[in-house]
Amino acid sequence: MPGHAPIIVVVIPLISSFLCPLIGKLNRQWAYFWAVFSLSLSALAAMRTLWTVITAGTIHYRLGGWLPPFGIEYVVDHLNGMMLVLVTMIALMVAIYSRRSVEKEIADRTVYFYTVFLLQATGFLGIVITGDLFNLYVFLEIASLAGYALIAVGEDGAPVATFRYIVMGTIGACFYLLGVGYIYIVTGSLNMADVHKLLPSLYHSRVVLTAVAFLLSGLAVKMALFPVHVWLPDAYTRAPSSASALIAPLMTKISLYVMVRVLFSVFVPRLSFELLPIGRIMVWAGVVAILAGAVMALAQKDFKRMLCYIVVAEVGYVVGGVGLANQTAIKGAILHILNDAVMTVGLFSVAGIVVYKTGRHRLVDFKGLFAKMPFTMSAFVVGALSIIGVPPTCGFFSKWYLLQGAIIAGQWAFVVALLVSSLVSVIIFFRVIEIGFGFHGLQDEETEHEANAPMSMDEAPLSMLVPTLTIATAILLIGLYNQRIISGLIAFAVPRL
Repeated sequence: MPGHAPIIVVVIPLISSFLCPLIGKLNRQWAYFWAVFSLSLSALAAMRTLWTVITAGTIHYRLGGWLPPFGIEYVVDHLNGMMLVLVTMIALMVAIYSRRSVEKEIADRTVYFYTVFLLQATGFLGIVITGDLFNLYVFLEIASLAGYALIAVGEDGAPVATFRYIVMGTIGACFYLLGVGYIYIVTGSLNMADVHKLLPSLYHSRVVLTAVAFLLSGLAVKMALFPVHVWLPDAYTRAPSSASALIAPLMTKISLYVMVRVLFSVFVPRLSFELLPIGRIMVWAGVVAILAGAVMALAQKDFKRMLCYIVVAEVGYVVGGVGLANQTAIKGAILHILNDAVMTVGLFSVAGIVVYKTGRHRLVDFKGLFAKMPFTMSAFVVGALSIIGVPPTCGFFSKWYLLQGAIIAGQWAFVVALLVSSLVSVIIFFRVIEIGFGFHGLQDEETEHEANAPMSMDEAPLSMLVPTLTIATAILLIGLYNQRIISGLIAFAVPRL
């Protein structure tokens, strides 16, 4: 296994997705256990792969024995080794968490849900591990198509939200593919390492500049960067709870990872930060995204929709952080990809528990939940404090690096955006906490009747609660061990500027 761990990470969920309908036909309940088992094996392979990278250096796995640039190569370094573990662990936690939620929300589609769930994980892992630009596009489409299917079976309005997502997602994918095509025209290669060597002498070419524009525009749509974020709020709000908990933390973060990979491993930083004004554009795009996302989140009365706009703001953190173009800021941006994925899955898990208990996900549905579900709400508080940026949660440390990087770069607008966003997050989450303790007057006739009923503890099922508390613990541990993560993993991904 050690030598083939990189391919096993992707192949296990891929083959398992094809076998899942057969297993589900024997017994519908087995589909859940099959998905958990498969993702457990994939997570073990991902951890083994990361350990090999840490101890022995970058892995080059050549599929079929074909040498690059003619053959497809999987390349695992410290950055995507970390991403592999992140993706597999989040997918595993959500799979464990999903059983009761799926049984309640889409009971008649359980087997199909886990089939597509495994295919979704396959797409995410393939995007992260591949060293080939076109192969990345293939996996991007696998992940997108699986995401459309998972979202479409959600609550009322999900098909329309999915259609909007398909339209925007197709535009983003086409832009990315056009960029890859232009790169192939001028280099004759699709291997990232090979293209990285060939491009510097071609940076004067308008074809290359067009490729840069198409690639980054396509990724902006996929990562839901404001103002091309319009597909995200409805899609993630209407999706089944378990689908939201998987896609919301990973789709945007993996797209941000691809942006970092393209800027630093396909092109060279000199192109983005010296020859072209890409860095300045990214900083200002980040500022606008942070402020717009925070303001729109503040206006929401639906908890899942509020989280969706927080995701939009968090995307701005990473985009602006990379655009600051200094090592401190880029360390913070990459750390924030990790942190925000964990924070987001934690909060969407809480949202799924609220949906499971109440059938809704409005803010008023949190009325009195601290008395009824103290452990679930404790996990919510940990995630909320991390989004705000309170130590020792992980969100504080990536924000601290971003603030330092912005000050070093003299980008005071970005500093203001970070601080304003944190203050808005305080208002947003303390409003939810106030409702949860029953101190807020926000309620309708239905919730008023429920509020007058005697409170008794009614905690989430263990299959949902244990993964949620595990994620909350991870938020604290990543914060406490942030320096080891930065020095042992992230520092290797930061280019010399």
